[in-house]
Amino acid sequence: MSQPRLSSPITLRGVTAKNRIVISPMCQYSATDGLADDWHVVHLGKFAQGGAGIVMTEATAVTAEGRITHGDLGLWHDGQIAPLARIAAFLRAQGSVPAIQLAHAGRKGSMQRPWFGNAALTAEDHARGDIPWRIVAPSAIPMEQGWLMPHELNDADLKKLREDWRLATLRAVKAGFDVLEIHCAHGYLLHEFLSPLSNKRTDSYGGDRAGRMKYPLEIIETVRAVWPEDRALFVRISSVDGVDGGIDIADSVAFVREAKARGVDVIDCSSGGLMGSATAARIPRGYSFQVPFAEQIRREADVKTMAVGLILHPQQAEDILVEDKTDLVAIGREALFDPNWPLHAEMSLTGKAVASEGFGDVFDAWPKQYGWWLERREPGLRKLDGPPLPFRRA
Repeated sequence: MSQPRLSSPITLRGVTAKNRIVISPMCQYSATDGLADDWHVVHLGKFAQGGAGIVMTEATAVTAEGRITHGDLGLWHDGQIAPLARIAAFLRAQGSVPAIQLAHAGRKGSMQRPWFGNAALTAEDHARGDIPWRIVAPSAIPMEQGWLMPHELNDADLKKLREDWRLATLRAVKAGFDVLEIHCAHGYLLHEFLSPLSNKRTDSYGGDRAGRMKYPLEIIETVRAVWPEDRALFVRISSVDGVDGGIDIADSVAFVREAKARGVDVIDCSSGGLMGSATAARIPRGYSFQVPFAEQIRREADVKTMAVGLILHPQQAEDILVEDKTDLVAIGREALFDPNWPLHAEMSLTGKAVASEGFGDVFDAWPKQYGWWLERREPGLRKLDGPPLPFRRA
């Protein structure tokens, strides 16, 4: 059969991914002083071994106060480059494109790690050593009652933050990443500028849609100016806030058109998260529930998009791509459940696993250290009685 769209390569500027599968950023809240460690190497490395075309780090803070929690990754000083470079090199060696998401948490910074409550820091957190820090935002509006009051950014603060983003981008270059994503979603700082619910400024960075877009677009310009011309730039957005008075899809289309004009290559289409957890919104959830956002933005802004959100099954992902609803498919928690999802998806979509004789080509796409064993295992499994295993066809 012909090659599935999901398994087909895609070229973005000078970067070619071997397939259309991206591993979404998934915060691990396990760094110390922003430094990646062995957990991050194994966590991200297994997705590259599992066959993903692009593997993206979790949100990586451009400043210490831009972390969500004490356990976030960071790139606010040069000492954080080497551990991330180790990860980027390993991802590339396994055939995946190494990608990094840069972020600033804004008023959602200085939070609990999720297994301690995923809320504002308490005395118990302080006793563990998780001491709150000063947080910042476009306006002095806390995320919710009982949360820290953010400092409203002034002109000097905004200038310094632009420089922080510039320097973090240069560090990402030194670390060897080929794709960089700017986080403008989920209630973090740049999303806070975009939403009229969190941006009540009366200067040129607030007010109407153009004013609210101004600072995120300045960050995009700052990053693109030092991010190499032959490397791809993504932007993650919350396509809609999903709360009354917030961003709607027309706002996002307008923003994306401006972002594209400034050198953005792909829009990562998420939603919600302005208040509460990262994806909190009154948006009905179901399979592929955010794909319509990716499809509309792709069509109306004439830009490549990435769809994310309850994309669980290979045929589901394939259909989304074949129907030209998006250009890339991102999986997150499903990859935690099955790190080899991309390899299993290829087996499922191509029917390679149904070969009755000769198993040499079934595992060609797998790491040779695994494929060598598995191709010798397969004939024995064929002789067993019982129901077929997952991703195997009778």
